[in-house]
Amino acid sequence: MKLNADLILMAPQFTNPLKQREIDLRGFLTRVMNAMVGGKIQVIENLGATLDQFDAIDLSDNDIRSLDGFPLLKRLSALLLSNNRILLSAYDIIIGHLSFYFCYQQLTQEDFRRIAPNLCEMLPNLEAVVLTNNNLSELSDLEPLFRCKNINHLTLLRNPVTAKENYRLFVVFHMPSLKVLDFNRVRKEERELASKLYSSSDGQQILTQILSTSTKHEAEVVLAEQEKRRKEETSKTREDAIAKASSLEEIQQLEAQLQAGVVPGEAEASENQNTPSSMQE
Repeated sequence: MKLNADLILMAPQFTNPLKQREIDLRGFLTRVMNAMVGGKIQVIENLGATLDQFDAIDLSDNDIRSLDGFPLLKRLSALLLSNNRILLSAYDIIIGHLSFYFCYQQLTQEDFRRIAPNLCEMLPNLEAVVLTNNNLSELSDLEPLFRCKNINHLTLLRNPVTAKENYRLFVVFHMPSLKVLDFNRVRKEERELASKLYSSSDGQQILTQILSTSTKHEAEVVLAEQEKRRKEETSKTREDAIAKASSLEEIQQLEAQLQAGVVPGEAEASENQNTPSSMQE
């Protein structure tokens, strides 16, 4: 579903318990009005139609995959994005770039960003971000959030990144203004430990390694998985063809096909597709 001006006008607007003016764009798929517009919000766009009149925007329970597309919203202080799919996965990028396999080496790390690098410029007064149950997986993916110097409440529960070693200390070290992380108050002892860990020469090397980690590895994983699946399917097809061979002549034909690099069964399928009857159909 496209997030447009009409949808923004239809969305509930109210003053929340924190006395913030909030617009509710939460999980439109489950609402009656959704029968008219259809689907969940997938892309953040057209929020300029809010005229910067809200302190909080709730986009939870949608299908958003990338945290970008914000106009300049000086008033916005709270962003709620629980239960989305925030990461721009390698699979999505492959689907979005038909020539991905051939231009892969020319893509930069910015093409794989989950969170817009200029988020702090577009949302200069952002104080609270809730990203519970998304798909952020690398500590380096959080770097754009570290540039938002006013964030004091951050929630990343049920993201793979929380399982990373020293995740909490890493975030605390990079966000001096942070008061609450994952609904737990940041203690003075944690700040001291994080400073001690990452201020040393060894700690600086660790930081450099983490922050320079390219998210391109996800695309490599997807391509490797596709190649692995193709090889498994090819192997199974060969085994089935050998098991079905009932004469020495058929076995010799299979051996010839394998030596020529042809997967048994593919040639027959190609011939069947090119027969006059199939072309007429």
